Amino acid sequence: MSLFPDSWKLAEAREICSQIVDCVNKTAPVVDYETPYKMIRTTNVKNGRIDLSGARCVDEATFIKWNRRLTPRKGDVVLTREAPLGDIGLIRTDDKVFLGQRTMIFRADGINLDQRFLYYSLLGPTLQAQISALGSGSTVEHVRVPDAERLVIPHPPIGEQRKIAGLLSAYDDLIENNKRRITLLENMAEEIYREWFVRFRFPGWQEADFEKGLPAGWSIKRLNDILALQYGKALKSEDRVEGTVPVYGSSGVVGFHNEALVERPGIIVGRKGNVGAIHWSDVAFYPIDTVYYVVSDLSEHFLYYLLHSVNFINNDAAVPGLNRKQAYSNEVLVPKSGLIEQFEELVKPLYDQKRSLIKMNDNLEKTKNQLLPRLISGKLSLENLDIQFPPSMQGAQSDSADEAAA
Repeated sequence: MSLFPDSWKLAEAREICSQIVDCVNKTAPVVDYETPYKMIRTTNVKNGRIDLSGARCVDEATFIKWNRRLTPRKGDVVLTREAPLGDIGLIRTDDKVFLGQRTMIFRADGINLDQRFLYYSLLGPTLQAQISALGSGSTVEHVRVPDAERLVIPHPPIGEQRKIAGLLSAYDDLIENNKRRITLLENMAEEIYREWFVRFRFPGWQEADFEKGLPAGWSIKRLNDILALQYGKALKSEDRVEGTVPVYGSSGVVGFHNEALVERPGIIVGRKGNVGAIHWSDVAFYPIDTVYYVVSDLSEHFLYYLLHSVNFINNDAAVPGLNRKQAYSNEVLVPKSGLIEQFEELVKPLYDQKRSLIKMNDNLEKTKNQLLPRLISGKLSLENLDIQFPPSMQGAQSDSADEAAA
């Protein structure tokens, strides 16, 4: 009995992809300033997405040299072939990017194989199992390009592929749109903070008195006058129980657990590793022993932005770190009574909207992940359904058609 419907075919990737290309060189010489040319590293590829925030940059000459085989473009699928093996991402930007070490690009031929269907297939269990099998047996799990070319891709007729990709892409488009809305809400809250407490254009500032450039009634206080830094608690990865509670280390979320140490949203401050990094959790969370979490009677939305201006690193120590005594000695400017409360009233609804969008995205992601293996195996047929292509696929379809015609 076949694992796939009779109308489906099996073909090696090299037969139905126009390009399967890896990084052309070794480590690219990066620059320490911002340029338009960004490198896709394995750390940028995770959970089906490519996050270029904080991506390393190169100059134009390096960009051209590293792209002499193929210039990545919007819609290309990226596979990490080592450390880690098998992470998949889709290039969703028109930014000028190039492949870093241990990554490769897959580009469908557009005739036998749809690009988005290829993307979802590589995310699915059938292709992931093949990738894992190719990497097993090596000291360091990795996939060579010749092996990647022989990955067997089950696929229905091209029209059905596009329906499957269209349905799954609709979920991803909603998720991406919500992420943009979340970013806007975050930017709005930060801009209000800066307008009020950095530029001093708070409500009534025109009539306010200023003394030595500071609003009258505002005070300079030590950090320990307004908050306490509490130690997180050790929780090794092998001791975590699968759940939805984010576990925070100094680099941000490092996993999930079934119980929270802090039963509310709040601020996390890096103590070891990424010293002084400030993170915000929108839900109850578990801070591990490389971080502190903040306890205060003041609005933590206000404190979150305030703490970004504090120097937490103790440079006098042999190993730079965050010493609470030194941290508490930092002085900060605290507004007069009532203004922080006004700020909280204005910003809290923005965070509430953000939290709702995050929850919505979690539900969309779960539904998509439940549908994906059934759709790309043919167990759930869309053959007789009229599926509308979402905006992100409409441009991709015309690109595929042009390439196929060429």
